[in-house]
Amino acid sequence: MSEAYITRISKFVPNEAVANEEMEEYLGFINGKSSKSKAIVLRNNKIKSRYYAYTKDGVPTHTNAEMASLAIKDLFAGNEEELKEVDLLSAGTSSPDQMMPSHGVMIHGWLPETGFIEVVSPSGVCCAGMHALKYAYMSIKLEDKKKAIAVASERFSPSLRAEQFEEEVQELIRLEQNPYVSFDKDFLRWMLSDGAGAFLLEGKPNEEGISLKIDWIDGCSFANEEEACMYMGAYKQEDGTLKSFKDFSNEEILSKSIFSIKQDVKLLSEKIVILGFNNLKRILDEKGFDMNDVDYFLPHISSYFFESKIEDVLIQNGIPVPKEKWFTNLATMGNVGAASIYMMVEEIFNGGNLKKGQKILLAVPESSRFSYMFCLMTVC
Repeated sequence: MSEAYITRISKFVPNEAVANEEMEEYLGFINGKSSKSKAIVLRNNKIKSRYYAYTKDGVPTHTNAEMASLAIKDLFAGNEEELKEVDLLSAGTSSPDQMMPSHGVMIHGWLPETGFIEVVSPSGVCCAGMHALKYAYMSIKLEDKKKAIAVASERFSPSLRAEQFEEEVQELIRLEQNPYVSFDKDFLRWMLSDGAGAFLLEGKPNEEGISLKIDWIDGCSFANEEEACMYMGAYKQEDGTLKSFKDFSNEEILSKSIFSIKQDVKLLSEKIVILGFNNLKRILDEKGFDMNDVDYFLPHISSYFFESKIEDVLIQNGIPVPKEKWFTNLATMGNVGAASIYMMVEEIFNGGNLKKGQKILLAVPESSRFSYMFCLMTVC
């Protein structure tokens, strides 16, 4: 088998960074009032800025697929003819612009420079970008493809805007109930961000500069044991099962804001760290890898609230990572879902500080129904 190398990395973020104080100018005030939970959530997640593919006037500036295509084009800046050599596009997202056609082919539609290539669209939430990477990685390893693109992108902002909740709030007012949306819906409005990241994978490293050799990618799901924690287009019932949007009337979909993103915060806090990072110990043992050899540890976290919890579980499992080896850009980029890990790798790859022989460990938890992906790479 061939080895698989990430030879180029790029990202795209829409418009200017949005500071905490400006968020409701973009997302709107639900029922004309500032959120009760905003300050609490921001204090815990410690995010300082994020990006929205919207103007303050509510005008969309980019689609999800368009942002992904712009990240891809940046891989070939100055040499767009090289796009003709790409033979695979593997694209992950949890916020596609439509249900059909697939997200991947919509990105391909923005790339007329490419040929008639294979396109695949792994579904999921935060792990979708890692699944896209694994498909590209395996295709290069098998020598089935020569030049593969893995891309991850999100456009969450349309689902976070105030008008998505107005029908629900008006119904609460009619029933003389508290006219604020529930915390499980409001919580994610202050965390999520828009943007895209892209990797170019090839069977040989760059002749000049650095590349990242993918040593392995491994993942697992705990959906056989755990109920859904984050969901969209569904309603969580008392028994923990999800009722699909397909089983609601159009009026109910609006009044219950079924298409808003929801998070079971209690379940998230109890399960997200311990399930995945206990399992990391098993994976490292199976791979025969010593955590002491890690030079950079990149955990995808939705909030800095979880940083100390991850650290505690790693210590308990005998695989501690000194904090000086940790890297995340959550504070400046926000939580970009499936694209977050791409943007973290992009920042250290293009930052000029990596040295050949260093090891980078990626950790991507997905709270949706508790899935996890881990990846080890070597700078070469």
